[in-house]
Amino acid sequence: MAEQVSRFAGKMVEPSMLVNVPRLVSAYFNGRPDPAVPAQRVAFGTSGHRGSAFDNAFNEWHILAISQAICRHRSGAGITGPLYIGIDTHALSEPALASALEVFAANGVDVMIDEHDGYTPTPVISHAILTYNKNRQSGLADGVVITPSHNPPEDGGYKYNPPNGGPADIDITSSIEREANGLLESNLNGLRRIPYARALRSPHVHRHDYIGPYVADLANVVDMDAIRSSGVKIGIDPLGGAAVGFWRPIIERYKIDATIVSDTVDPTFRFMTVDWDGKVRMDCSSPYAMARLIGLRDKFDVAFANDTDADRHGIVTRSSGLMNPNHYLAVAISYLYGNRPGWHDGRSVGKTIVSSGIIDRVVVQAGCRLVEVPVGFKWFVDGLIGGTFGFAGEESAGASFLRRDGSVWTTDKDGLILGLLAAEITARTKRDPGDAFDNLTKVLGRPFYERIDAPATVEQRDLLKKITSDQIGMTELAGEPIKTTRTTAPGNGVAFGGIKVIAENGWFAARPSGTEDVYKVYAESFRSEDHLKQIQQQAQDAVAHLFAKAKPA
Repeated sequence: MAEQVSRFAGKMVEPSMLVNVPRLVSAYFNGRPDPAVPAQRVAFGTSGHRGSAFDNAFNEWHILAISQAICRHRSGAGITGPLYIGIDTHALSEPALASALEVFAANGVDVMIDEHDGYTPTPVISHAILTYNKNRQSGLADGVVITPSHNPPEDGGYKYNPPNGGPADIDITSSIEREANGLLESNLNGLRRIPYARALRSPHVHRHDYIGPYVADLANVVDMDAIRSSGVKIGIDPLGGAAVGFWRPIIERYKIDATIVSDTVDPTFRFMTVDWDGKVRMDCSSPYAMARLIGLRDKFDVAFANDTDADRHGIVTRSSGLMNPNHYLAVAISYLYGNRPGWHDGRSVGKTIVSSGIIDRVVVQAGCRLVEVPVGFKWFVDGLIGGTFGFAGEESAGASFLRRDGSVWTTDKDGLILGLLAAEITARTKRDPGDAFDNLTKVLGRPFYERIDAPATVEQRDLLKKITSDQIGMTELAGEPIKTTRTTAPGNGVAFGGIKVIAENGWFAARPSGTEDVYKVYAESFRSEDHLKQIQQQAQDAVAHLFAKAKPA
């Protein structure tokens, strides 16, 4: 991406870049999606349905249709417990909540909303679901989070978590998609809905304390005593997201030395620095979007941020600035598997197939088993809820891990505990995670990892998604013989919609984007930056050759 970096990257948002919130909300209520247009249909990706009201991709009709589809799913699956619902700070989240409540109340679903009409992070919804369902066999709860994650301010998002507390699997999301698009195609025929004011007064909408139980439980997953007693100085930036109301109660309850660098909430996100491509994006793994906190790194022993729904983390250290997400995952795994006596032997580590190979080496060093799965946190849910995974993480800065006693914490990504874990590591080892990573590389080698995007048409993306190992036609990679070529994840045998080519000291994976006209190349070398560039070039050449062969004569 380096050659495409905007001149605005890392700078404060210009007034001309700010989203017009009144116009956006008007588009949400007045726009009508055309189900004949693919981009305006309901489409659940790895993180639910997302889009902008300006594009008729996230409008009231979408939310009404998805909510009704969820009601039908609940009925068919026999889910009769409460539905925990949370929102983030994007401008479209509150309007979407109002629309959803009108449908849920009309369908007799007991919905739990924040007691103070506040914001609720994704992991807190997962925690609430699991807490309610513990030791229950029937009357189980599920949940909804209204968020487009770190996406730009004009976007909205809507995702569903079933009773296991994690992201819904493809069978559930496909069913919800079909039902919702059928409603759009029939002009919402069959929709059950009551006015918003009546929904709020109904016996089905309940006020719930999301902050208290989650905050009180944190000491069971992170060593808060060690953080407090060490006096480690912590900086926290919620990036104007859903975690903003949680950090003050955490600081006060556990008496930790932490500073919230900003608690501003503004749906335009005018306080952000611009991301690499000139867009406003609350991406806590981007050095451009994280410029403010990086600039403050010398004021703290360790600092961290979360994205808008707080399921991702960005770790900033004095020693290395903003850590590469893969590097921090490696440090977290190495630390946890050596400092959790309550975890029995045999706990596996879950990672996505495009995550860094340094994790593989850490897992071998720790003497545990690696389970490599396709992209998407849903593949980790069973392992976390069953306790067979001690830790599960994605290359995109999302992870969760077990409680200190070895039982499940959340089955969705939790950026809050990953930030607090960085403080625990600093407190107990007397070195920050950046230093810890440097020490790991002295033994395991230093990785050079990067993801780049390249253009691809819809047809090319479809071709790459269905690629087979023999189609890539490669025998060597950057001067080394190819050891393995994969189109399925070794941890579960599921196709990951792309290809991974592995040599002794490097690898690449190529897979299509699900939402943009690009394909993604993930590449890594354990030799040098130059070796990485060779791998990237060879990967792009191989994919270009594949596309050229598929062109009609």
